[in-house]
Amino acid sequence: MARFIWQRLLMAVPTLFLISILVFALIRLIPGDPALLMLGDMADAKTLADMRVSLGLDHSIVAQYFIWVKHVLTGDLGYSITNNEAVLPLIFQRFGVSAQIVLISVLLASVIAIPMGVLAAWKQNSSLDLGLVISTTLLLSIPSFWLGLVLLYFFGIRLGWLPVVGYVSFSDNFGMALKFIALPVITLTLVEFGSIARMARASTIEVLRLEYIAHARAKGLSETAVLWRHALRNACAPTWTLVGLILGNLLGGIAVLETVFTLPGIGRLMVDSIFSRDYPVLQGCLLLITGVYVIVNLVVDLLYPIFDPRVKI
Repeated sequence: MARFIWQRLLMAVPTLFLISILVFALIRLIPGDPALLMLGDMADAKTLADMRVSLGLDHSIVAQYFIWVKHVLTGDLGYSITNNEAVLPLIFQRFGVSAQIVLISVLLASVIAIPMGVLAAWKQNSSLDLGLVISTTLLLSIPSFWLGLVLLYFFGIRLGWLPVVGYVSFSDNFGMALKFIALPVITLTLVEFGSIARMARASTIEVLRLEYIAHARAKGLSETAVLWRHALRNACAPTWTLVGLILGNLLGGIAVLETVFTLPGIGRLMVDSIFSRDYPVLQGCLLLITGVYVIVNLVVDLLYPIFDPRVKI
């Protein structure tokens, strides 16, 4: 077991290394002088040169990269150009908002979609299966921002049940926080329900056709025992891989929904930093999102032997 874990951890190291190079290179490809942006157009040449030296911009690109990596490893991501706030606490604060919405949404979608997909596969070609296929196809066809706007209009404006603008932290008021995140959580849950349910259904159908399922039925086991004790575990392995990919994708692609629901998450912070050319914040957001994506998929990979008994460790 320890060897399996170390192998997966070592495989993640070159991935993180390549990600750091890509993030650093992409930021350097953006036109504009960070020193000039920080000081403004009225700065004289000497002040501008001193600022470039303090930022390490007078070194070669390779030297700048290693200086940046050294700072990153010590937790120093620099300071925001727009408000002179430390980048690391800022992105962690915004990431917490996005993470709680994404985690709750994916958890709810998984808890509902996996049993539904398994039951639909068990009752293949029945009205239950047909209804699930139609509903998941419909949900996968609807853009998340459009669904969010519809829910916002119906439940927020027409009925007035839920707030439409703002955000309240759970630490400030738990009840109000639930109301403010209800609509974005419902939106993401509905959107991801479709993909998870379809994967669970397809995986279960494939497993139910295997020989060991026929053998279990031949031994006289009930259909319920065959389904939940023998088929579910093997069928869920590809589904959990999809869930890991969804978590990573949502953490990086939630910016549109955060804009629709005016949530102070990391996606909206990244979009704002692009418009304001706040390079340190943008660089920190990209590094955190890609790093979390790799870590989430690494955790899923490490848990794969638990979900799929066919994987040897």
